[in-house]
Amino acid sequence: MMKRLALLTGILALAAPLAVAQYSNWASDPNHSEVDFSIKHGGVSNIHGRFGAVAATLVYNEADVTKSTVTATIDVGSVDTGVAPRDAHLKTDAFFDVAKFPTATFTSTGVVKNGNKLTVSGNFTIHGVTKPIVLDVEGPSQPVEGMMDHKPHSGFTATTTLSRSAFGIGSGFPSAMVGDDVKLTIEVEIVKQETAK
Repeated sequence: MMKRLALLTGILALAAPLAVAQYSNWASDPNHSEVDFSIKHGGVSNIHGRFGAVAATLVYNEADVTKSTVTATIDVGSVDTGVAPRDAHLKTDAFFDVAKFPTATFTSTGVVKNGNKLTVSGNFTIHGVTKPIVLDVEGPSQPVEGMMDHKPHSGFTATTTLSRSAFGIGSGFPSAMVGDDVKLTIEVEIVKQETAK
């Protein structure tokens, strides 16, 4: 009995490092990551903008991507539509209310592989409201060595469409003036950090 227990303990001790080694930690490169958006204005044109301050972390299972997890935080105050007065208005309580809700967050709840693409489900919080969303994801790209840090770099592109009214954003503006559908394109370059523990 003791021999069997010792053998089992030895097998588990050997198996544990192998299981851990499947996971690796990746962090977004802030200089090459952003969330872009477009929304209809007055029913006639699309207004484009971006959130340039995005911090994301990925715990990547290299053997089975569906067991990976991702979290991200967006600095809503980094909103930039190229028109300073409009950006200032978007930061007020008429829209994002940055003073009260300075960040938006995403936490994945599931990953499904669809051929060369991924479907990532998760909870998105903005303007104090949390709703489930689904991202259509291309990636990860084949890792390449960074020229400056010599670490593996990879990338993802994700898209989704949100309802601004569902998150209580710009509730004083009818959809004929400011469209309800907001198209998001998320570009994230990630850098391998170390093996996850």
